Amino acid sequence: MKALLTGASGFVGGAVLRRLLAEGLEVRVLHRSGADSSNWEGLDVEPVLGDLADAQALDKVVAGCQLVFHVAADYRLWVPDPQSMYAANVSASERLARAALDAGVERMVYTSSVAVLGHYADGRVADEAAPSRLADMIGHYKRSKFMAEEALQQLCQNESAPIVIVNPSTPVGPADRKPTPTGRLVRDAAAGKMPAYVDTGLNVVHVDDVAMGHWQAYLHGEPGQRYILGGDNLSLQAILTRIAGLTGKRSPLFRIPRKMLFPLAWAAENVVRARGRGTPLVTMDELRMAAHKMYFSSQKAEEMLHYVHRPAEEALRDAVRWFAENHYL
Repeated sequence: MKALLTGASGFVGGAVLRRLLAEGLEVRVLHRSGADSSNWEGLDVEPVLGDLADAQALDKVVAGCQLVFHVAADYRLWVPDPQSMYAANVSASERLARAALDAGVERMVYTSSVAVLGHYADGRVADEAAPSRLADMIGHYKRSKFMAEEALQQLCQNESAPIVIVNPSTPVGPADRKPTPTGRLVRDAAAGKMPAYVDTGLNVVHVDDVAMGHWQAYLHGEPGQRYILGGDNLSLQAILTRIAGLTGKRSPLFRIPRKMLFPLAWAAENVVRARGRGTPLVTMDELRMAAHKMYFSSQKAEEMLHYVHRPAEEALRDAVRWFAENHYL
């Protein structure tokens, strides 16, 4: 079989590419001009230059493919131009899903995010059914992913589109080249640049387990359903302490109240906006999101997809090792 893969130059997309090749698929990689080709250099893939904004070109890109894995996304927690994020995450996803539906593909696996899920008022760990609304989404990234998932769900309901949705939690591991916002946290902690922390928590999962979850979603997933691909729930302090244990650096000593960081985040965003380049050290939306621990359950994926995940320590170890070997520290 032949699969079309978007986002292969990214962290999760690169891991999905490795998984698809390991499963014996022919893979057509859709990439934009200037995209980093490191993830597929030397591999037996079919690179195709194109843009998700071009609906007519997508018909040709999808032709001949039985599967589509749509991993590409604009994953930034701060953007100077929010409209570009909605174009990439919402409009482009709808456009590709429509092209796949018209081409009669067997299955499309769409990479969403746990960012679109809500929280239970009684404190239970969140799952796929946790209630959420667009109004609850903090920041443009969460809003755009929520809107994209909603649009694809409508295609499933109204036109029987064969789309399975996966919701990765916080992927960590090797080959985070950019790196992602989470990768920057791991990198900085490994370099001893995180002496303090805020009281929050994340669900940490190895990126290769997320990639396997994509494959299992194709094999066993039900169209119109969403599946959390997660790992271990850990406080930020525990994550930083584990990284310190891997590197020999000192564990973070101080817990900083979130409210104290808002003036810093406001200033950082305005400095970057004035410069017209760079990424703020900390953002207002990050601090707002940190008010809730991002803890999730993968029970549905484990039962329905046969999904499994390794301990978070392995994900952190592999990430730190890769950053060290590639001179990020």
